[in-house]
Amino acid sequence: MQCPFCGAKDTRVLDSRPAELRIRRRRECAACGKRFTTYEAVERPLLMVQKRDGSFEPFDRQKLITGIFNAIKKRPVSVEQVTAIAEGIEQRCANTMCSTVTSIAIGNWVMEHLKQIDAVAYIRFASVYQDFTDVASFVAAISALDEETADENETGGNTLWI
Repeated sequence: MQCPFCGAKDTRVLDSRPAELRIRRRRECAACGKRFTTYEAVERPLLMVQKRDGSFEPFDRQKLITGIFNAIKKRPVSVEQVTAIAEGIEQRCANTMCSTVTSIAIGNWVMEHLKQIDAVAYIRFASVYQDFTDVASFVAAISALDEETADENETGGNTLWI
């Protein structure tokens, strides 16, 4: 690691700590003695999203989080839960080493997570994602959600996966 003050290449690590999705390292230059902080992150391959129209665009974590936040407005869903959904989806793609994923798959994964967290947020997200055009679409989605909830209550199954 090159010292940002004097340009020397000989530095040593004084302290390492996890910091969000990175590692924070406190370093000291052997030449000038000044200290500085660096952050290391695992480099993930570029993930491309195939849109419904067939075009491709780079995966944008912030765009995903913004879409989820639009669905959870004024709902009891925490920022940590939203971040966990986005991280879980990104991690799922990284674990399978895929370089492309469809927007349909991403939308379905988000809906699965929101269904477990908050039913209203799930319906809001589904209404935009599945492009509900009439009241019947809303009623069908709510009825399907009610049926699933009733089935889970009868069997006692309520699983959350990320």
